[in-house]
Amino acid sequence: MLFADGLKKEMEKEESEMKISYIEDLGKKLAISLCAAFLCALSMNLLLIPAHVYAAGINGAAQLVADVLRDALNVRFPIGLLVLLMNLPIAWLGWCKVGKSFTFFSFVTVILTSFFLTVIPVYPLSRDLLLNSIFGGLISAIGVGIALKFGISTGGLDIIAIYMTRRNRNASSGKYFLILNGIIIILAGAIYEWQFALYTLISRFVNSYVIDLIHTKYQKLTVIIVTRRKEELVAAIRDQFDRGMTVIPCFGGFTGTPRDTIMVVISHYELYQMEQMIKKIDPSAFTNILETNKIIGLFHTEEQQRAIQKIKHGQAANNPSHALSDADFKYFKTLFESKTEQKFSDHTPTPDE
Repeated sequence: MLFADGLKKEMEKEESEMKISYIEDLGKKLAISLCAAFLCALSMNLLLIPAHVYAAGINGAAQLVADVLRDALNVRFPIGLLVLLMNLPIAWLGWCKVGKSFTFFSFVTVILTSFFLTVIPVYPLSRDLLLNSIFGGLISAIGVGIALKFGISTGGLDIIAIYMTRRNRNASSGKYFLILNGIIIILAGAIYEWQFALYTLISRFVNSYVIDLIHTKYQKLTVIIVTRRKEELVAAIRDQFDRGMTVIPCFGGFTGTPRDTIMVVISHYELYQMEQMIKKIDPSAFTNILETNKIIGLFHTEEQQRAIQKIKHGQAANNPSHALSDADFKYFKTLFESKTEQKFSDHTPTPDE
């Protein structure tokens, strides 16, 4: 009886801590969304739009559509509203095919960007097209890079690229970014002067370079953790990521102290969550994050991971989404059921029980 009461209190404590952590993480992500949206809108209204240099992705497409409507039809349509409208079908695609949490924060950022584009006046800080291109790309890249670092997207092409990559796993999302942004640049040059397209290209180069400095351009990363708390980290990675990992016994080169090395491959959208988990469990762990060009073998997508999580927590009686093959579904269901049974069979009752 005492054991049951103690277990109940421990579970309640864990639930309370999880709620607090969730609220803190939610507040942090909303603050990052606000910052990223403000920087993107600032770069457009003060630098890019006055210079006729186009932003990346859907924001740039909205700029181009607004310019064509104004010059060809004499219709002035707010860019902020265009950004919001053009992201609506993409948000629906992301919600259904990419992930609800990822899409939610992406669309929050889109809404905030639309708001700031509306309230910040269009005012040229400089008449120099080159300066506008460079610093416009730089400021927006800071916003996008910070957002990506905290596992948030600024919407638009991010969602499309992730969806296309999942349909064709041999291609990288960078390829789709290049194609979609290339279409915007070519149309801008064909409709208006080619110098604006070339300045847009310069802005995109600066944008990509700064984002890579702040975050990472690689879609997959290898995380190597040297730790003295192997069991807790392995359990947390299994619970939060459902990633396979390799555990290698090792020892300190100077001290000779026994350690364990955990090697796991993740997507770059999972990097922030992985960093926070390691800091919480073992702040003294040594972590090395490597860029991974190619993987040969099994690597679960985020959608497959969510399906595995549902099986683990008993929320999936069948496999309606087909994120996993029938064979994999049966394998994981049997695996988690056997582990649950083993957990209870290993428990030896104490005299208090």
